[in-house]
Amino acid sequence: MNKLSTSFMAAGVLATGFLAAQAAQAATVKVTMVAKETTVSIDNKGTEYAAWTFDGAIPGKMVRVKEGDIVDFELINPKTNKESHSIDFHAAEVDVLGEFAPVKPGESKHFKFEAKRPGVWMYHCGASVMAQHIARGMYGVIIVDPKEGYTQDFPKPDREYVLIQGQYFPDADNYKAMLVNEGWAGSLINGKMFHYDPVHDPNASLVLQSKPGERVRVYFVNANINMPVAFHPIAGIWDRVYINGNPENVLYDMATYGVSVSEAGAFDIVSPADRPTNNAIVDHTMSAALRGAITVLMNKPDADPKAGKGDNLIVR
Repeated sequence: MNKLSTSFMAAGVLATGFLAAQAAQAATVKVTMVAKETTVSIDNKGTEYAAWTFDGAIPGKMVRVKEGDIVDFELINPKTNKESHSIDFHAAEVDVLGEFAPVKPGESKHFKFEAKRPGVWMYHCGASVMAQHIARGMYGVIIVDPKEGYTQDFPKPDREYVLIQGQYFPDADNYKAMLVNEGWAGSLINGKMFHYDPVHDPNASLVLQSKPGERVRVYFVNANINMPVAFHPIAGIWDRVYINGNPENVLYDMATYGVSVSEAGAFDIVSPADRPTNNAIVDHTMSAALRGAITVLMNKPDADPKAGKGDNLIVR
């Protein structure tokens, strides 16, 4: 065997080993959700709202996987429900008439998909009328972390938070009004108006927290029915904006970034390290901000060490 043949053989062995290593790193992640038609609190006072949800909460639980992982998903629609429901993962490349088809009460649906592309993606119910199902609360986020992990261009954050904005329509049965944007009475952040804003709502008891100088990454989803979001950190600047959450789609030093309906992204903010400060993360569309789309981020030395870490990305 000559040297050239030996070199080709060695290269083939290395390539095979590399591919095998990649396959070994991929995982199958089991995700089960239950469609629940229930009552939730839509504000900090406890105003009740007849919602349709995934697992009883707005938003549904965060799903987090790594690029290349297989999501093994099951949606259960209990027979006690009145409506058909479904799931539409924006991270999935499947069949809208197959995997995303509606599930009748008393039935379930099981399917798998490979999370092929890194990013931050909305998921929601796609059953008819879709606008009504989303407005009633059937949405959430799936984060697909890049397989190469953190890099110089995609640094590891000190804390991470999920914020999902939605429109509140008190008369959720009137889907025809939704289609022309009539009747919306509030902007929901993670299911409540002024959820994390004790400045504008004295009943609010929660805020986001970090320590001065920390890098905070906000995974944001626009789950509105009709309205884009002008996503802006008052008293701060987005250090980096990762469009759709993909590390390759990066913008630097942004004051405001427009997020289309159903779009998502990752937004990094770094507070001054020399003193405590506060930011108000808002939809700079004033009709939305002053109806609930304001979130306070407190940067203070005694920030809760567990806040924005582990499973605490959606503050409830």
